[in-house]
Amino acid sequence: MLSFIVRRILASILTLVVASFIMYILTAYSGDPLMDLRGSNAPNAQLLIGQRIERLNLDVPPPLRFFGWLAGAAGCLTPFTPCDLGTDLNYTAVTQLLPNAAAATVRLVSAATILAIIFGIITGIVSALRQYSAFDLGMTFVSFLLYSLPSFLAAVLLKEFVAIDFNNWISSGDSSIGFIPTLVVALIVGAIMQALVAGSARNRVIAFAISAGATFGLLYFLDAIDWFQNPGLGWGGMLLLIVGIVVGVTAVLAGFGNRRALLGAVIAGVLAYAAFFALQGLFAISTIWTIGILGLATLAVCFVIGWVIGGPDRGQVIRVTMLVGFLSGLLVVADRYLQSWPAYLASPRINNRPIATVGEQTVGLSGDMWLMGLDTFTHFLLPTISLTLISFAGYTRYARAGLLEVMNQDYIRTARAKGLSERVVITRHAFRNMLIPITTIVAADIGVLLGGALITERVFAISGMGALFNISLNRVDVNPVMGYFIVIAITAILFNFLADLSYALLDPRVRVK
Repeated sequence: MLSFIVRRILASILTLVVASFIMYILTAYSGDPLMDLRGSNAPNAQLLIGQRIERLNLDVPPPLRFFGWLAGAAGCLTPFTPCDLGTDLNYTAVTQLLPNAAAATVRLVSAATILAIIFGIITGIVSALRQYSAFDLGMTFVSFLLYSLPSFLAAVLLKEFVAIDFNNWISSGDSSIGFIPTLVVALIVGAIMQALVAGSARNRVIAFAISAGATFGLLYFLDAIDWFQNPGLGWGGMLLLIVGIVVGVTAVLAGFGNRRALLGAVIAGVLAYAAFFALQGLFAISTIWTIGILGLATLAVCFVIGWVIGGPDRGQVIRVTMLVGFLSGLLVVADRYLQSWPAYLASPRINNRPIATVGEQTVGLSGDMWLMGLDTFTHFLLPTISLTLISFAGYTRYARAGLLEVMNQDYIRTARAKGLSERVVITRHAFRNMLIPITTIVAADIGVLLGGALITERVFAISGMGALFNISLNRVDVNPVMGYFIVIAITAILFNFLADLSYALLDPRVRVK
């Protein structure tokens, strides 16, 4: 394993150097970095031209100039040496430009990747288990539609039909959904749920009626209490959702026959529900570090609970307990954010139009962690959805195809012949092997998302890596372009390397020699 890692690192360094050289030469020869000064009417234009040539070494041929840049960039990858990626045309160090730009892009791409993987894999699994059903055919159509949808078009549609319409609805002062929209949403949910149910037409009709009726009743209740202006889970909503998490996680990962797993899930749910009341005072003075510490403490406590009561199948009990604790903890934090929603809407800077269409934050807005967190969420909501739609279709199709292929293998038939339940067959035998091709897709998709982020950031006016690259390339500003390239290239190489290592973890037949 060690020799494999060393070889991959050396090959990655060589690839990075060659690709950087090509990118540097192409950028340097793409135009004139002195064009803005040559067309200037300033009396000191010639002085400024000479100063730029001297400070950026523009009198040195680009192939030779590259090695000077490479020497400074090498310091970023080695300890105890200064990191120097040069300066832009305004003589600002690239190392000062990259952190803020990279933070915005990483926040956007990481959220989109996680959401696309989760929802894509879940949808693909359900489609495979309901092969050729109405749900499967419907998701196939939706997947191909989203796959062919350009990212800029998705962004524009989201701005027009989500942000503007929602903001108009909120700012109108009438937060009532109305009978017709409520009925339409209920019918859509009912149609989706009946498509998920296998069996006779009678079962599907019952599923449609129950899900549509429950959805209509829930929306009518939320409308009656003006929930959309003053949202919150409350003690009743929190209790119902935590119970749902306990039941759902236990049913999927362990089954109700595993009493120890059910006990661990219940204990984690009870502790989360108690924390909902106990932490409200602490949340009022919390920072992001407080939430991080509480999250780690939650996982540690759940791990100990699972270890103590785990018994012979300790690993499964620990996984169930920790997942219940994690999801329930997210609910507690989400409720605290929801409590800040009225104050956020009432801010003069927001003016009852919360869903932002440009920028990363509202200029001039100030407040506590919860208020500023809502501001970040509303600014990155639409860009994240736009990028998620790009990848969701691919993950859905690969997950569906992978599970269908795995389900036809001999070891799956053997597992069923042994009398194992369908849940155990899927979660313990099929799911892990289904992830092998998806691991490759994740590594490749990072590059696709970063490319899509360049367009998405431009549409939503986000000052991320894409904006930095676009502006610098138009100005023939080589050093910021290379700063963008080095971050993207290292990210792509790193994820491909992690994908190679993941194969050995997912498939015992894979051996690194």
